[in-house]
Amino acid sequence: MSKSCSFLEVITWYIESGNIVLPVFSSAALRVQQELTQKEPDIKKIEKILAADQSLSSQILQMANSAFYQGLNEVLTVKAAIIRLGMQEVGRMALLVAMKNQFRSKDKELNLIMKQLWQHAVGCALGVRWLAKRLHFQELENHAFFAGLFHDVGKLFVLMVVDQLREKNKELPITHALLLESMAGLHTDQGYRLMKNWNMPEEYCLVTRDHHRSDYDTKNYMLLMVRLADTACLKLGIGLTKDDSLVLSAREEAHLLNLSEIDLAELEIHLEDTTILFG
Repeated sequence: MSKSCSFLEVITWYIESGNIVLPVFSSAALRVQQELTQKEPDIKKIEKILAADQSLSSQILQMANSAFYQGLNEVLTVKAAIIRLGMQEVGRMALLVAMKNQFRSKDKELNLIMKQLWQHAVGCALGVRWLAKRLHFQELENHAFFAGLFHDVGKLFVLMVVDQLREKNKELPITHALLLESMAGLHTDQGYRLMKNWNMPEEYCLVTRDHHRSDYDTKNYMLLMVRLADTACLKLGIGLTKDDSLVLSAREEAHLLNLSEIDLAELEIHLEDTTILFG
């Protein structure tokens, strides 16, 4: 048995043993998303939810005043952010902030990898949203953003398991190659399980599970967009690795979505612009 296989088994065993402390996602961010799905979202309710979570609201304001979003005047309150950017955009920012807070570890090596995973999650989410707009899938725009942001959450979960294992055994021999192989081998199934544990809608859970499968649902447009944005991020090096030999126009997903060479080139430009959020 190879070291990588035995390490995968250790991680799987630890997860199934029930000893793992599962991460908890921001209830405030999820409540905002639930309100935004209503036919007539209540702006005052959204403001109240966010204002009650001081950490979340302060980070949203910090993001609203970043170079990516910044206008002529500084945004000082959640209400001002909603008025200037809109409820949907502030809702997406709440998700970004809540997700970023999951990508942290006291372990320097794991923290660096988590930062790269965060960059990939943001890039994919914004890329999928751009694709939904370009393809005029207005009804899918917010759903696609959510699915893109969470598609690789299983990799984060695997790193959290490793973090907890290292806490128990400081001398545990784990190489960088083992970490990468563990994430690659386990992240879709474990991500699906984590999403189910968080009671996420099935449509998002399926994207998390199926975004690398060869026998995927070719009629699931949200899945198609996530798979393509995921590949585009890999091509540009937004995340853990880079493969600039990838040709987006050769991807089956691009053909199924009927995207032109110009569309795909503009997608890459948009993704490069999003890196300003990675500070």
